[in-house]
Amino acid sequence: MCTEAFEDLVETFEFLDDWEDRYRHVIDMGKAMAPLDDAFRVPATKVDGCASQVWLVPQIDGQGPQAVLTFDGDSDAMIVRGLIAILRLLYSGQTVADVLATDAAAELGRLGLNDHLSSQRSNGLRAMVERIRQTAQAAA
Repeated sequence: MCTEAFEDLVETFEFLDDWEDRYRHVIDMGKAMAPLDDAFRVPATKVDGCASQVWLVPQIDGQGPQAVLTFDGDSDAMIVRGLIAILRLLYSGQTVADVLATDAAAELGRLGLNDHLSSQRSNGLRAMVERIRQTAQAAA
């Protein structure tokens, strides 16, 4: 269950055959995100398991499985900011039930990220996905 925005990104990645171009696109996506207010850069929003500093700030609108998840995030690493932007395309605006039903590994695999991220970045990406899933689980 993917958002239309994520499907558009998959199409863009299919159009960009060179990994350097895809990497640049991910970084540009991160640069386009509004920076996170310093008030949200606190231990409660920090994601453990990432080599760089990562903060995710979820918002839940509604209650139960049909509650809608959105989130903001930031990182001190440009590529990680881009990964946050990708996760926002994948999850933001979905119900918590849909978030929990999404196979993030399979969806992100459609972008070919697994083959082109360092093991540290892959671990950090998994940690961010896990944080989002935990938030959705708590809201469901």
